[in-house]
Amino acid sequence: MPINKVAVLGAGTMGQGIAQVCAMRGYETLLFDIDQNLSAKATASIDQNFNNLIAKGKATEQEKQNALSHLKIAKELTELKVDLVIEAVVEKLEIKQKLFAELEKINGDDCIFASNTSSISITQMASSLNKPSRFAGLHFFNPATVMKLVEVVGGAATTGDILDELKKFAISLNKIAVEAKDSPGFIVNRVARHYYVEALKLLEEGVADVESIDKLMRSAGFKMGPFELMDLIGMDVNFAVTSSMYQAFFQDSKFRPSRIQQQKVMAGNLGRKTGKGFYEYKKN
Repeated sequence: MPINKVAVLGAGTMGQGIAQVCAMRGYETLLFDIDQNLSAKATASIDQNFNNLIAKGKATEQEKQNALSHLKIAKELTELKVDLVIEAVVEKLEIKQKLFAELEKINGDDCIFASNTSSISITQMASSLNKPSRFAGLHFFNPATVMKLVEVVGGAATTGDILDELKKFAISLNKIAVEAKDSPGFIVNRVARHYYVEALKLLEEGVADVESIDKLMRSAGFKMGPFELMDLIGMDVNFAVTSSMYQAFFQDSKFRPSRIQQQKVMAGNLGRKTGKGFYEYKKN
């Protein structure tokens, strides 16, 4: 069955971005979050995202209105009877599995289920479903409206036709689709993890301060330093991915989470979204 209608679970930064991209490409898109306040804020945030694109000449007012006409905030999980579900909620296995189990009851046999997880096993996530063959990873990168890459990840039970359909879908969003195996961190997060982990080790050991490390990495050709990037991604998200990979690789020391980052999370200093992380930001 062709994909025409998409549901995005989670109205945080990633969910908003994915929903916006889907709506921009003409898909009927439902955005749902269990927190109705967050859902309400998502509408205003997406509207502002479009205004920013228009200001930069990357979108027109007409394109904005066309996209918004394809986007709807769903108030109940039961509304999400669609062709494709993309989950972008908190990185906790039990929460994701519970949501997918409920949505499997709501949707027909042709629905495809996908997770935007950064590090949780696709095989493990799909194991609680009646049809794990129709489950895969569809990993976007932040900000989803800008970043071109999408990792399409097959679990042990995922069939080839589902992977092909998801690759076609990603390409239809004007993304570059890369197929990855179900391995901790997939491709990008596994390689990039050391950009964060080693920078945090340098900070812990007093080799250099935050500003110096970021400045040096930018001068070496990186668009953003590791601490700037952690603030953009969200300290909680970045720390959760590192912790998950540390466990998945049987406590391999090269993936050891940082106590400095853990303290930031505990203090609620999550980066740009809270106004303070390794740097301080003006709140909108």
